[in-house]
Amino acid sequence: MTSPAQRFATITDRLAAQAIELPSWAFGNSGTRFRVFGTPGTPRDPFEKIADAAQVHAHTGLAPSVALHIPWDKVDDYGVLRAHAEEHGVALGTINSNTFQDEEYKFGSLAASDPTARQRAIDHHFDCIDVMHATGSRDLKIWLADGTNYSGQDDMRRRQDNLAESLATIYGRLGDEHRLVLEYKFFEPAFYHTDVPDWGTSYAQVAALGDKAMVCLDTGHHAPGTNIEFIVMQLLRLGKLGSFDFNSRYYADDDLIVGSADPFQLFRIMVEVVRGGGLDADSGVAFMLDQCHNVEEKIPGQIRSVLNVQEMTARALLIDRDALDAAQRANDVLGANGILMDAFYTDVRPMLAEWRASRGLPADPMAAYAASGYYDRIVAERVGGTQAGWGA
Repeated sequence: MTSPAQRFATITDRLAAQAIELPSWAFGNSGTRFRVFGTPGTPRDPFEKIADAAQVHAHTGLAPSVALHIPWDKVDDYGVLRAHAEEHGVALGTINSNTFQDEEYKFGSLAASDPTARQRAIDHHFDCIDVMHATGSRDLKIWLADGTNYSGQDDMRRRQDNLAESLATIYGRLGDEHRLVLEYKFFEPAFYHTDVPDWGTSYAQVAALGDKAMVCLDTGHHAPGTNIEFIVMQLLRLGKLGSFDFNSRYYADDDLIVGSADPFQLFRIMVEVVRGGGLDADSGVAFMLDQCHNVEEKIPGQIRSVLNVQEMTARALLIDRDALDAAQRANDVLGANGILMDAFYTDVRPMLAEWRASRGLPADPMAAYAASGYYDRIVAERVGGTQAGWGA
């Protein structure tokens, strides 16, 4: 019987390859429907957002890229922004489109009955693809607020046809190195029906497009009680899991720090990621955070988030797969469950701390950041201007 430390030594290469993309918008001000709260030192432009994101990577070694949201992160020269990111030790990653804040999208965007609204949304995605060429990004991620509030408000089948046509037009503009990743959300802001409410609808739409179209799974976008790890398994099995948006929730799309509400669920998700080859170098699965920090400090919130993912990944990798497979095939219900739970209850934090230190990273990234003085410096320097937040 090998010890946890001995088993941990066999998984460090896989942990070293782990990368979790950060969302630029996590570093701006956010809040609830009732209030958006400002904090000292909040970035005022995309350049400052990237500088903050780079702190997460510097202290953890886990976050080498930053996703942009267009037009929230619009700049005059994306080549300059790309160079700025590289100077800070990170790259620009996924480009997220926005078709949910303009007046023209009141009744939908890519799925709308109004052809003018659809064309505006298509043109916006063309602009996003231009940004991808300038930033070197691979993925165009689409989340749609499209849907209806009342039965009979619009023709649901026609809207699916509209969506399919719009997506095909955007897909045709992608470069050879690009992918389209379609997110889903079962409700909000539409409450009767949402045009892309679940993984099956997203899968049906992207499967019709081609090999460069994938599904994005946001861990907060499911009805209570949904077995998210089953969806992860199925999409990996089908070769259509393009990316994750990691966060955590108690009720709906709460956008809390990943693993904060249900660490065991995050573990179970990572178990299926490992089982399905999602950590393999050629899997193509992109891991990203999608969270808002309403009351906690933003940079430590992102540090804590990527560490939570790393810890549950390590636990998932520690599972004795041979023993688990044998127990499962023998219908040893409690034995199989016990093997899984042994891995979950393994405290990997001391091993991760020692391993980080051996790689020249802080053993305790949270403490190292707090002692760095970075927060005090940006509070003193970022005086005046308009703080970034939702919509900017």
